[in-house]
Amino acid sequence: MSSALAAHAVEKRYGPATALGGVDLHVEEGQLVGLLGPNGAGKSTLVKIACGLVRASAGRVEVCGAPAGSLEARRAIGYLAELFRFPGWYDADELLALHQRLTGSRGGERERDELLGLVGLTDARGRRIERMSKGMQQRLGIAQALVGSPRLLMLDEPTSALDPVGRRAVRELLEELRRRGTAVLLNSHLLSEVELVCDRVVILLGGRVVREGRPDELSRSGGVDVETGSGVRHFADARREDAPRIVAELVAAGESVYGVTVARSTLEDAYIEAVGAPPA
Repeated sequence: MSSALAAHAVEKRYGPATALGGVDLHVEEGQLVGLLGPNGAGKSTLVKIACGLVRASAGRVEVCGAPAGSLEARRAIGYLAELFRFPGWYDADELLALHQRLTGSRGGERERDELLGLVGLTDARGRRIERMSKGMQQRLGIAQALVGSPRLLMLDEPTSALDPVGRRAVRELLEELRRRGTAVLLNSHLLSEVELVCDRVVILLGGRVVREGRPDELSRSGGVDVETGSGVRHFADARREDAPRIVAELVAAGESVYGVTVARSTLEDAYIEAVGAPPA
């Protein structure tokens, strides 16, 4: 697979302050990557460099093989900021038409129809943005980021204003984009959402990558619980592969075994371990 986004030893300094201290990050085509980290970790700086809004002090960033900030790179990117604002007097169709003109998209009404259908706003295409709920505006924001069929989509907290039904709709949308081959860099503090939808996770702290991998790699076995006739026995240091041996030993010792559970840590556990627990 070719990289939709490739960051190589990227550094960014603001005077004596270091925002990024040598970050390597890759997002392949059709891959969903979660970018995690506390405030000030360097996530926004990295995204701004990829968009061409900020220039790196050292290293390089490429978008679909083109240098970040170049015309080719900008054409390949769709972006939704966390605190976006759209003109309230526009309706949904007018907003998408505006972004078609800004991006040079020639998709016309057919593209607008498809995008509104994709985010579930077909019946609201003529509604003014100021009369939309926050959740509807969020979905419209994702639609505008998809104008022009970008190969790389960067989303900053796309589910922050949504209820559980809305978050599920966004997850399904992201899965559909993956099937279409669109790469997504997802910045979110909702770790349960990231764990459900992302192929890989990158955790930043102090401008450096401190953990990365698949969600199931970052979470790990937290022991084995065995329900026996004399109660639940917990084997804290055991892993999944130890379970058959433990059961065999218990049965050999005369215990009745009724169930086995392999406990696992969550992505949230791995995140807190990587960045440190917040002060009490």
